[in-house]
Amino acid sequence: MDKTSPLYHTIADAFHCDFQHRMCLGHLCNDLLNASDMHSTQRNFGMTYLNTIGKTWVLSRLAIELEDIPLEHDKFYIETWVEHAMKYFTKRNWAIVSEDGSKVYGYSKSIWAMIDTTTREPQDILAINDGKILDYLYPEKECPIKDVSRVKTPEMTEYTEFQVQYGDIDVNCHLNSMRYIDHVMDTFPLDYLRSHIVKRVEIAYVAEGHWHDVIRIYHLANDDQHYFRLARKEADGSETELSRVLMSFRNNDITK
Repeated sequence: MDKTSPLYHTIADAFHCDFQHRMCLGHLCNDLLNASDMHSTQRNFGMTYLNTIGKTWVLSRLAIELEDIPLEHDKFYIETWVEHAMKYFTKRNWAIVSEDGSKVYGYSKSIWAMIDTTTREPQDILAINDGKILDYLYPEKECPIKDVSRVKTPEMTEYTEFQVQYGDIDVNCHLNSMRYIDHVMDTFPLDYLRSHIVKRVEIAYVAEGHWHDVIRIYHLANDDQHYFRLARKEADGSETELSRVLMSFRNNDITK
């Protein structure tokens, strides 16, 4: 069985870039998810097959660490591979590499769960196609960044709010996992983003958001490390935590 990680070629489209001509973080992470969907679909454990038997993948945790971000019109490829699989969770990694292979923009790690689309209960990954996923594990391939974590956040009181709209939801009618990143990035002033560039992002997903939910984004900064907690505002005034995010930045050497 060929376990080598295939290459998924893509480009930093102009309309997926920000005011500094760098690829928006949410679009870059979407490319990672697209690569993983193609990889799993080609091996018959992707959502195209799973949806026919009432199951789907859900992203549980994600970490992405970047040395640089693709610029407008940069061509690059994404490698993705499954490092480990057990009954209820699987670990998937990515590498983001320039088209000529001379530059690695960064790496990413994630943990996924499989759930029943009706009950939302965890499902046995190894029961799908007689555990076919095990044939494609590639634990010997290095992904040289820190593992994903549960993301612990301090007590926070300051928040902004947004309401989940059409452009926020995915094929499951839930708040798209990458829109969490977009909304968090929206909380930063442009002056900060001119002088800083994202170095590492960690997200721990706790519960699902839905259309028209009002979401509070709590934020606390500690130098260039930023903590976020996203929570749904309930009708009785209580909150339901949806995710926790930790972002770290470095100084931007080139500002525009």
